[in-house]
Amino acid sequence: SIIEEEKRVDGRGLTEIRELVCEVAALPRLHGSGHFMRGETQVLTVVTLGAPGDEQTLDGMELVGTKRYFHHYNFPPFSVGEVKPMRGPSRRDIGHGGLAEKALAPMMPDKETFPYTIRAVSEVFGSNGSSSMGSTCGSTLALMDAGVPIKAPVAGIAMGLATDKQGRWKVITDLQDLEDGKGGMDFKIAGSKNGITAIQMDTKTDGLLPEMIEQTIKQAYEARLKILSAMTNVIAEPRK
Repeated sequence: SIIEEEKRVDGRGLTEIRELVCEVAALPRLHGSGHFMRGETQVLTVVTLGAPGDEQTLDGMELVGTKRYFHHYNFPPFSVGEVKPMRGPSRRDIGHGGLAEKALAPMMPDKETFPYTIRAVSEVFGSNGSSSMGSTCGSTLALMDAGVPIKAPVAGIAMGLATDKQGRWKVITDLQDLEDGKGGMDFKIAGSKNGITAIQMDTKTDGLLPEMIEQTIKQAYEARLKILSAMTNVIAEPRK
C-alpha cells in the first residue's frame, strides 16, 4: 500500500513526478504557443496579443472596470475518453481556467511596460490528474514564447493524500485520477520559485492536520522546482 510500502498504483515513489514534455512554438504562425505534458495529462496553450482597445469591459454586481489578461480553458469529452456533445465551457471549465489565470496574473507586466491585451487559451488533449495545473505550465510556456515579459515563470502541481483508519497518512506528489478518492485530497498549488500565486483544494476526509498542509506545501515546492527546471530548459526567458 501507499502508506506501508510508499509505492503507488503505477509504481512511482511518493514524491515522483510523471514524465514531463515541454515545447514552445509548436504552432509557428501564432503569437505564442506552449505544449505541456505530465504523464497522460496533455495541454496545448495558445497566446494571442491584441491592441490595448481589445481589453474586456467588466460591468458586474461586484466589479466594474476592464481586464487585459484572460485565460480560457477547454476540456473536451475525448480528453477523458468520453463521448459527449461538444458544448460551451462548463462551470468546472470556467473555474479551472480561472485558477490558471489567477496563478499567472501576479506575474503580468503592467500596461506601461507591455500595453497589449493578452488572451491565453488552453486546449486539454488528455487528462489524468490536474489539467488546470498543466494549463498553468502551458500558459507560462506560451506567454514566454509570445514575448510577454512575465516577472517569473509559474508552474503548478496537484498534491494528494493517502490515509488509513489508524490515522496514518502520506502526502503524494503529482496526483492522478485513480488516487483522488475517499480518504484523500486534491490540493493544487501554483507559483514561481519564490512563492505561491494560487491554490485550490478539496478534501475527502473530515479535515486536514496542520502537519499535512505543511508537508504538502514543502513537497509541492520541490515538485514545482523540478517542473520549472524542465520548462526553463526549453525557454529560459520571454522572447525579445
